[in-house]
Amino acid sequence: MDNFIDTRPFGRVLLFNMQKEVITKRQKEVLKNIYDSLIFAGFPPSFSELKEKLNISSNQTLLDIFSILERKNFITREEGSARGIKILKKGYRVIDVSPLAPIVGYTSAGGFTEAIEEIGAWQSLSKDVETISDNVMVVRVMGDSMINANINDGDLILFKKTNDFVSGDIVLVQTPDGTTVKRYISQNKPPYKFLKPENPKYPNTPLTGEMEIIGKMVKQL
Repeated sequence: MDNFIDTRPFGRVLLFNMQKEVITKRQKEVLKNIYDSLIFAGFPPSFSELKEKLNISSNQTLLDIFSILERKNFITREEGSARGIKILKKGYRVIDVSPLAPIVGYTSAGGFTEAIEEIGAWQSLSKDVETISDNVMVVRVMGDSMINANINDGDLILFKKTNDFVSGDIVLVQTPDGTTVKRYISQNKPPYKFLKPENPKYPNTPLTGEMEIIGKMVKQL
């Protein structure tokens, strides 16, 4: 534990202890192997892969380690699945690596395209977005409807998953027909809410009840 000094009035000096997050060598090894697998394979390792790399004999031993890591908020997981593990920002921090965001496929910057889905690839993030790294995703843009916002065909865009957005935000929108990237506009006259392209050759699209804004743009990568 680290000590720090708190100087109070009347010359009193008190010592306090700050407890560091405790992680064992084995837990750290599991986290690092998950990270390496995400980078090189695009998905977490299987139970058999982890057992072989770490010389662990049983699934239960791994499950116990997963439970501890989850309780300490280093990971989140789908119960009983090694492939369903996601490292959280505390987990990235404790193994001293840059956080990752899943690349969820292509989305249209024109009309609507197919629904987004994970494609088994991850993008390393810079430290300036570390605080939101648990709730982000990366999409690759198709089309030219956002070129006046300097978003071009093939660009990677980092989106934060949120319901908190304001008029003027560039957003990722999902509909029954697919997804698109546009600027969200809200105004006090009809059409009250719509999606605005950043290319004059494309029309505005009214925002209907069957559409869902699933994220807003954080930055281009």
